[in-house]
Amino acid sequence: MRTTSFDSMECPTARALSCIGESWSLLILRDAFQGCRRFDEFQQSLGIPTNTLTRRLKHLVERGLLERRNYSDRPPRCEYLLTPMGADLFPVLVVLFDWGNKYLTPDGLAVQQVTPGDGHVIESQVVDRRTGQPITVDRVRLRPGPAATARVEARAAQVRALWEGGAGD
Repeated sequence: MRTTSFDSMECPTARALSCIGESWSLLILRDAFQGCRRFDEFQQSLGIPTNTLTRRLKHLVERGLLERRNYSDRPPRCEYLLTPMGADLFPVLVVLFDWGNKYLTPDGLAVQQVTPGDGHVIESQVVDRRTGQPITVDRVRLRPGPAATARVEARAAQVRALWEGGAGD
């Protein structure tokens, strides 16, 4: 289990990784997107040790990705529902799924994402909402935002120098 926290870093990627936690968290969220809500459903689907599942669910609730809601008083039982923040991670998992299918399936595709109605295979692509153009590494640069600190400004200058020096070609 990772003990390093990236919460204090100014990089949104680092903060997102800190929020998500570890691999089990993404698999729990994947199962939540597929309809799992109860502890035993997650445990059965994932084969995850109960103490690990308990910790990961607690973390996801504390971070605001899942909401814990009681569904039975006797015996006391709760379910875990996606929050809007958790639901907004769905496109990330779709792209991660497609990347895994593209590069990590030497025996062929075991699972595909399809549309519910006609079963059309879905292939993800991240696009710029404004232009509709694909977002690729050669079409993106980072720049300091309005809340940037001197450290972020310095890092941005370092990255800009790398790109201008031909490292990005």
